Amino acid sequence: MRPFDLAPLYRSTVGFDRLFSMLDGFDAAPGYPPYNIERTGENDYRITVAVAGFGENELSLEAKENTLTIKGDKQVKQDNASEVLYQGIAARAFERQFQLADYVQVQGASLENGLLHVNLVREIPEAKKPRQIAIGNGDAKPKVVETRAQAA
Repeated sequence: MRPFDLAPLYRSTVGFDRLFSMLDGFDAAPGYPPYNIERTGENDYRITVAVAGFGENELSLEAKENTLTIKGDKQVKQDNASEVLYQGIAARAFERQFQLADYVQVQGASLENGLLHVNLVREIPEAKKPRQIAIGNGDAKPKVVETRAQAA
């Protein structure tokens, strides 16, 4: 439970809906299924989700805007030949969302040994990357381009 109320801020701000919804979601973070977030390179990341018991056909991944959603929907098999005395392996449906930073794209996903690996890469466009600016020595005069109207 959050000890403060954000309602007054909703009334006096415009355009911060995404920020407020992220703040609202902090107190309701689910613990299932467990996951790791790793940095595998300078601009490479990996999310690993423990999805033991789920097959590829029972998992779905969706990347929309800056949100990655992983859903699992376990298909229940009716087996009348056996009776489960104790069920400690979680096989419930889940949905886990991850907020991705700008320019982070999903490269691919793989399922091995009950772990779902989602590979991410941050690809910053050339126009957004920092660039070096040459500094003149002060002797150079700016070039003035003459137009035909000025020459006549």
